Amino acid sequence: MTLEVAERESKTEEDKRLNSKLVSESQTEVIQVVQPEDTNPMGVAFGGKVMQWMDLAGAVAATRHARRPVVTASVDHLSFLAPIHVGDFVIIKAAVNYAGTTSMEVGVSIESEDPQTGQRHHTLSGYLTFVALDGRGKPTPIPKVVPTTEQEKQRYEEARRRRQLKLQWRAEELI
Repeated sequence: MTLEVAERESKTEEDKRLNSKLVSESQTEVIQVVQPEDTNPMGVAFGGKVMQWMDLAGAVAATRHARRPVVTASVDHLSFLAPIHVGDFVIIKAAVNYAGTTSMEVGVSIESEDPQTGQRHHTLSGYLTFVALDGRGKPTPIPKVVPTTEQEKQRYEEARRRRQLKLQWRAEELI
């Protein structure tokens, strides 16, 4: 291998490293306490309030990845699995699963915790897509994401497939 080729390969690896980020760099955890104003007359958290918390945690994860302002482009899937009650702690975890050119999918999961017993329940999961913006409010390129654990790699592949399906659906809508 010539010195020139070695320098070019080294530069390419350095570019990849500088233009990509680990999933762990975007990981976010937010804890909320469900207040009476967050609930319906039955003492169960409003779905819209929980979605707001998801959007905020997802935006933090997306901003950590892009280091740019972001906006929510879509909410792809939400599954409400169990109620969240007044007084519960709500643990919201978010991380970038996949990054395209200007957009990224953030996976968000929520657990509720009974503060008296410490018992936790997985209550909600969803996928949100965020777009990074430049100073003029236009979409701007973002780093690629590098999954390192087996779970991150699985989420990356699942997110990549969801993105392909979304692009296919969008193309079919235009026909």
